[in-house]
Amino acid sequence: MYGKVGVITMAKKPIKSKYTNDDIPVKGITNGVITLDNGEKVTGVKIMPRNIFILDSSMQNAIITNLKTVYNIIDYEFWIIVADRPVDINVYLAQLQLQYNNTNDPVKRKIINEDINKANMFMSNNVVDTEYYLLFKERDNEVINKRIRNLISNFANAGLTAFQTTNDDLRTILDNFLNGGQTTEFGAVLS
Repeated sequence: MYGKVGVITMAKKPIKSKYTNDDIPVKGITNGVITLDNGEKVTGVKIMPRNIFILDSSMQNAIITNLKTVYNIIDYEFWIIVADRPVDINVYLAQLQLQYNNTNDPVKRKIINEDINKANMFMSNNVVDTEYYLLFKERDNEVINKRIRNLISNFANAGLTAFQTTNDDLRTILDNFLNGGQTTEFGAVLS
């Protein structure tokens, strides 16, 4: 680079790998926990969505107040993640098609055909389920288990259902962040 004072040489950073996933510090995903290269573990709970807007205003306010309490009790760093997961209704479509083929009643066939068309419309519009997660990072397994039990209990007290994350949940979160929501499924290369 040339400047007023003279020439400055800029050293090029060595490229570690040509594969992006080699730069991600994930060692593995097992038992609903992401293990990082440095030994830390990332896990948490999946919070089932609940439409509070169909409830009366006093119930809405109670749930919101209880949810604030849940978040205020947490005394460690955490992340709230919202991830979209593609909806796969192929099994449902196959069952509808079987019902359509096994029914001779024209009225029932018309209703089933409408359901098939509606399901195909959903599939063509890339319909997704929105999922909610609360994740945290910790090294100690006992602390992890205690935090997960407390989170599940506290969310239940707030009127929400929560479960520990699964391997599939964590892969979906990573796919959303690293691959723009596209699932990657690499097969083994045999020579």
